Formats: sequence, structure tokens, C-alpha cells
Amino acid sequence: MHEAPIRSAKYMKRLTILASVLSLFASACVTVEQRDFRERGVASLQDSMERGNVTSRQLVQFYLRRINEIDRNGPALRSIIEVNPDALDIAEALDEERRESGARGPLHGIPVVLKANIDTADKMMTTAGSIALAGHRPPDDAFIVARLREAGAVILGKANLSEWANFRSQNSSSGWSSIGGQTRNPYDPLRNPCGSSSGSAVAVSANLTVLAVGTETDGSVICPAAINGIVGLKPTLGLVSRAGIIPIAHSQDTAGPMGRTVKDAALLLTVMAAKDPAAPAARRRSDSVPDYAAGLSAGALRGKRIGVLRTHSGAGNDERIHKVFDDSVAILKSRGAEIVDPIEIDTEGMGDAEYEVLLYEFKSDLNDYLESSNAPLKTLEAIIEFNMANADSVMPHFGQDIMESAQSKGPLTDTEYLHALTTSGRIARDGINGALAEHDLDALIAPSNGPAWLTDHVNGDHFSVGSSSLAAVAGYPNVTVPAGYISGLPVGISFFGAAFSEKNLIEIAYAFEQANQARKPPLEE
Repeated sequence: MHEAPIRSAKYMKRLTILASVLSLFASACVTVEQRDFRERGVASLQDSMERGNVTSRQLVQFYLRRINEIDRNGPALRSIIEVNPDALDIAEALDEERRESGARGPLHGIPVVLKANIDTADKMMTTAGSIALAGHRPPDDAFIVARLREAGAVILGKANLSEWANFRSQNSSSGWSSIGGQTRNPYDPLRNPCGSSSGSAVAVSANLTVLAVGTETDGSVICPAAINGIVGLKPTLGLVSRAGIIPIAHSQDTAGPMGRTVKDAALLLTVMAAKDPAAPAARRRSDSVPDYAAGLSAGALRGKRIGVLRTHSGAGNDERIHKVFDDSVAILKSRGAEIVDPIEIDTEGMGDAEYEVLLYEFKSDLNDYLESSNAPLKTLEAIIEFNMANADSVMPHFGQDIMESAQSKGPLTDTEYLHALTTSGRIARDGINGALAEHDLDALIAPSNGPAWLTDHVNGDHFSVGSSSLAAVAGYPNVTVPAGYISGLPVGISFFGAAFSEKNLIEIAYAFEQANQARKPPLEE
């Protein structure tokens, strides 16, 4: 009389086993459209590819889908000017190479986005966001692009930027270009992404790529990275080749890595930092490049002496910013760092001298680039004339007063230029070097930014707090790491120090990042 219940129990057990098998089969058959690689770092993705669980092609498909969904549609972040039409084929070839001979290194198969002022000798354009250079395809890759390709990275696309790297008008809106339109902040699309590497930062923050490359003259890596809640690293001048990058000024320009974590940015820097044998002599401590991502430890803060810079731009303007900053200082101290507070550096006269240098060098350096790169226009003067003739498309919101000021400058032999170059560099380098030596410091820290402002095409940008200029003018390294949030908007902390101290700064920044864990991806609606 117990036969029926026994059969029923066996039947249920078989159903349970069948359900488990079907569940496993369904999991194995998940399409790339259903897989989610958001917030995955380089090491995690590399491990999955090594295990055969993920392919580079699948990664590229995932990011292309997200670019279509939230960059071109949905909130329309407009961080990507164009995608590489060969990206899937490149990824597939790299997958085949991995199967046959193994990975080339940590970036094998990893998608990377480039700022649209970086040359690529492929089907994509290099325009600095300006329709004046529409259709411009340089004959050669920039040196750093060649390095990325050699490392096995997939160049996924070109990022929007502040047109001409934000060196066109005093009333510009960061993140706007005549080709790409207005890039939007992923934490609030009504707010600004800061510039000029706005698209690079937004693409990383919104999980449209794993890594990106930006460029900085003064703040153009640090500000957009910080304001979009990611890590940005501005290297020492000369550590990274600037060959094949549309310039502003050779005395300050450098490309820099962007990632969601310090380790990811360090991995990218390691590939980018190779010596360019064709480049002019640069200030380099050594031709050898360390593995900037190796040996990172959460305990690296113990015994480090860190100075708190209290004379940065906008100091005292916003108590909310300084609350986040002071909380960050407390974290550093709690993890064993020795804090020296305050540090004051006199920068009087630096800003005016710096601007004079940038005007002179922009005219000279841009003319050299345009002439040597097969550009459709060959001089700054021709660009100014093009902009005037196409004002409705190029200048609907702001003009080109900076370009016109630069065009009025003479050659780099002018006494005015030489004096400004000496003055600005001396003030910045003496300020940092003096503070480090006087207090026996390993690094200086300051707030990276204030909360993102509402994008304003009438009045332009509304910067509140920043600290990038000292390291930028000195040509010294600077790393920004997410520190906290103000009304849901990211605020970063900057670590900067002596020339070629990247390894030390990365170790400090990594230890802070591990202690604070501030990074939060933007919400999607």
C-alpha cells in the first residue's frame, strides 16, 4: 500500500535532477547579449579568457551593444565619436592567436578606447572633435597606439572630447565638439563630464570599454577622471611618447591611462610608457619601464609621509568637498601614513606665465602636426578661417578667442615666450620639490575636483575646486582616485609628487583605493 508514494518520490527526484541539468545547460548557452561584463577589471577578464569562459570577440560585442544602447540611444552619453569597424575581426584574430600560442600579455584581447586626438592608421579618423579635420586619416599610428596593438589590445573606438582639447575658447563647454556634440556625465546627463578627455572618462565610467587613453595639458585627464568616478593618471612629461597626438603644448602635453581601478590604469601605463626611439630627447630617468601594476599592496601606506596641500585652486569654496577630502586624509592616517598638514605652496604668477606658454606652443606645435600628418588643413590660421566660414556648425555655442590669441603670437624664439616658459616651470617645480624636500614627503595630496556642474552652453564651464596645475606645469605625475560623493556626484583625491615617481604614487593610490572602496558605477535608467 506504500507503492504509489514511493513512485511519486522517485518521480520528483528525477524531475529535480532534470531541472538541474536543464539549468546548467541554459547557463552554458547564455548569449553574449545576456552576459554582463560591467565593472570587470583587466585581470578578471584575462583570467576568464584564459579559462575559455569568455572571448575577446564577446567582450567587444558586449561593449558595442552598450555603446548603441546608452551612448547613442537612451541617455545618449555621446562619449564615443566612432567605433572601429574592424574591432570584431581584430578580437577574433586575437582569440585565435591565444588558442594557438597563448596571450601576449595582460592587455591581450582587452578593448581600449582612444581620445580622438590620437592618430590611428586605420579606418577611423583623427579629428580632435573638429569638422575642420573631418576625414583626416593619418598615415601612421601614434607611437602609443602601436604599443597597444603590439600588446594585443583591441582599439575599440575613438572618444569624444572638448574640441581641440579645450583650447579654442574661454567660454567653452567641456565635452562639446562639432563632430561629437555634447558628452554627458553618466551620473547625471544634465551635468558636465569635464574636459578635455571627457569621452574617454565617460566611456570607462559607464562601462562602454575596459580602458581608455586620454591626454592632458592641464587637468584634462585628472578632472574628467575624477568627475566621472574613475582613476586617471597623468604621467611625468616624457615618460609617454606624444608622437602622433594632436598637440597643445610640448612643454606640458602627455597621454595618460584611464581605468576603473588603480591596477587597471597601471597595467595600461606599463604598455604606454616605452621609450620612443624616433622622438626628440625627453626628460626620462631611465629607458627601462617597470611593471607599474606589480607588487601592489593594501599595506603600502604604512610609514609613507604625505603632505596635505591646502593652497589649491578653490580652497575653502565648498565645505562638502573638504569634508570628503578630510575623510580621505583620515583614512590615509588610519592605514599608517604620516600626515603633514598643512602644506602651502605659493604659485603666484604661474598661471599667467603658463597661459602665455600654451598660446605660443599651440601655434607652433599644431602647425608642425598639421603639416606632417596629411591633415586637410595645414595651419592654425587656416583652421581659424574654416571656423569662421562654417560658424553655424563649428561655433554655435562659443567662439575661438583662444585660437585667435595663439595665432597672434610670434616664434618660440621670442623673449616673451622664453621668459614665461622659465617662470612657469620654475614656480611649479620649485614649489613641489621644495615641499617634498622640506618635509621629507613621499607625495602631496589635494582634492581633484568639485561636483559636476550643469552643462551650460551660454556661460560655459563652472569649475569650483581643482589642483591639477602644479603637477601639469611642473611636468610631474598625478593620479586621481575616487574619494567619495556629493549628492551622488563623484569627487576624487589627487596624489602627486616628484618627476618619475609614478611607481610610488601608484602604490600609495592603490592602498588608499583598497581602504576606501569609493567607486560606484553610475545608475542606469
